[in-house]
Amino acid sequence: MAEALKQFIALVVISLAIGGKWVGAQVHHVVGGDRGWDPSSDVGSWSSDRVFRVGDKIWFAYSVAQESIVELGSVEEYLSCDLSNPIRMYTEGLDKVALDGEGIRYFASGKPESCKNGLKLHVDVQPQPKKKEIQKVAVAAGPTSPSASTHLTAAVSSYVVVFLALLLC
Repeated sequence: MAEALKQFIALVVISLAIGGKWVGAQVHHVVGGDRGWDPSSDVGSWSSDRVFRVGDKIWFAYSVAQESIVELGSVEEYLSCDLSNPIRMYTEGLDKVALDGEGIRYFASGKPESCKNGLKLHVDVQPQPKKKEIQKVAVAAGPTSPSASTHLTAAVSSYVVVFLALLLC
């Protein structure tokens, strides 16, 4: 009886890890990729092909000695690099921002000259897709090269499955 229960639990865990990990999964985006938030990184190009969804996290990695980040409240402040009235300031060097709701958020370098040179990011946060939309996308999408965040999600899921399988044995 105990062996059958272990097998059932293992089957449920593996099924969830394989089949359920993509539905509502949050993605962690490191702004600027390998270079992070830096005047030499092309943040606009980095963000152009990304979809940001409710529940995702964005990470800003930068040198505290050289940069800081402000979140601005309007498109006008963002376009003109008016940093005088930020909603939030990020100064830790590795800052996580949770994308908790739909809408556009505006981030800029805390240094006016860096902002005017393009070190700024607007994030259009989309709702999580419904299950039917996910299935349509999965059927219609062709082969693509996986992103770093996909590798991270798959790697973490694999470790969880292995860990739980070891616990059950």
